[in-house]
Amino acid sequence: MRIAFFTETFLPATDGVVTRLRHTIQQLLAMGDEMLVIAPKYGEGPGSYEGVPIHRVSSVPFPPYPQVKIAPVNPGVGLALSRFEPDLIHAVNPFVLGWGAPFFARRLGVPLVASYHTNVAAYARFYGLDLFDRVTRWHTRRLHNRAAVNLCTSEATLRYLQQEGIERLRLWPQGVDATHFNPDRCSKDWRVRLTGGHPGERLLIYVGRLSHEKDIGRLRLVLDEVPGVRLALVGDGPARRDLETEFAGTPSVFTGVLKGDELATAFASADAFLFPSTTETLGMAMIEALASGLPVLAARAGATDEVVADGETGLLYDPASEASLVAAVEKLVSDDGLRARMGKSARAAAERRDWRSSTHALRRYYEEEVGKG
Repeated sequence: MRIAFFTETFLPATDGVVTRLRHTIQQLLAMGDEMLVIAPKYGEGPGSYEGVPIHRVSSVPFPPYPQVKIAPVNPGVGLALSRFEPDLIHAVNPFVLGWGAPFFARRLGVPLVASYHTNVAAYARFYGLDLFDRVTRWHTRRLHNRAAVNLCTSEATLRYLQQEGIERLRLWPQGVDATHFNPDRCSKDWRVRLTGGHPGERLLIYVGRLSHEKDIGRLRLVLDEVPGVRLALVGDGPARRDLETEFAGTPSVFTGVLKGDELATAFASADAFLFPSTTETLGMAMIEALASGLPVLAARAGATDEVVADGETGLLYDPASEASLVAAVEKLVSDDGLRARMGKSARAAAERRDWRSSTHALRRYYEEEVGKG
């Protein structure tokens, strides 16, 4: 099969969408498929991935969030697609660049599959863009309803999109590379680094974008209220400078972005994973933490209960209650046996997820739509 991906974000950017797309491409290549990626231009970003060509589209930063690139469709996209001759177009998290996907799918006479990964409307509210919230919901509904099938990363997201009036919804299961993310990667040296030289204290870790919608500032309370706890914040984003100011003087370390083996080692060297976000459609980092043998402490919101079995692989707290967050952290860090049992269960749960099964499910959706032609 020849598949053309439209994606609003790709390498060298790092986020859950990029991670999923990278692994999907790897698995589809193993099945013998050919692909083309249409993605925004990021400075010196690569022109291919695993041999799959990337057609870059000129982009500009989105002012409230410069890491997000806005890439309007241009005539070069049509030329690249005409040369590639796809059997199917998949719009990944379509918003600006992805708006061209239904046009070209209709023009080329091929099916359009779309997948929803980010609640852009919810993010808009965090940045005080209330009008943008309403426009975004209308835009998302109109765009997705032009697809033959709309894929969701969680049951919670599927239910939300149903309420938003989006049709033809199906579930695209999540995967994880449980070989790469593994408890065996635990490193004493990394533990020293992530604890700021205090490896004997309990190390909590957050991995993800440092942005206002992630509600990371709430974690300051944990450091104030729970003695003997350290926090490593892994990632970068528009809120980093504000967070560094807010966390100044606390037992916390900002590492910046970590990738590959360094990221996997950082996960495995911690005692638990903290995830305060309430705007996730799934939360890739939570699954990577489970694979690393970490109990996950997460806000009970969205799809977190589809990832974390409360009391088994981690603890879910009430995001509206600061006391609930503190109590969850205290319970976990004070009980070595509980933490060990949850870590073992977390690893077992992650091992039941894999990218091969996830991509086979996706491939069946592709085959159904192409077969209708």
